[in-house]
Amino acid sequence: MQAFELKVPPVALTLAFAVVMWAASTLFSAVTLSLPGTSIVAFAFAFIGGGIAVAGVSALRQHSTTVNPMKPETTASVVTAGIYRVTRNPMYLGLAFALVGWAMHLANLAALFLVPAFVAYMTRFQIKPEERALLEKFGPSFADYMAVVRRWI
Repeated sequence: MQAFELKVPPVALTLAFAVVMWAASTLFSAVTLSLPGTSIVAFAFAFIGGGIAVAGVSALRQHSTTVNPMKPETTASVVTAGIYRVTRNPMYLGLAFALVGWAMHLANLAALFLVPAFVAYMTRFQIKPEERALLEKFGPSFADYMAVVRRWI
């Protein structure tokens, strides 16, 4: 399974999941979410997700370290400030929030049920390999950070 590690850019994976979610909502159109205010909730999730992701990118740039998720070994420092006090993976959390917003916009439970699959894939094939690389590079300082701040939320 290591062949899949750090191979798919997270934004591309998110777009692929968005397409699959749309297809699932079409295929399983009978499984709808007809709640009042769904559009507002969808927008709120997408907006908040975008804000979380931008905060993550901004914090990394402020600390002059890479935002390239495909090469975690090029990270210059462990960032623990800003949004990184709340989550170790704000960009991925933001993408997951955006997918929840998309599922709400599609108003479909089948689409919503694909979000945990996105989280599972990201955890196994993106986050855990990143963590291994950062532990190898930064040792105890990253291990201490992992002990204090959760992977997602």
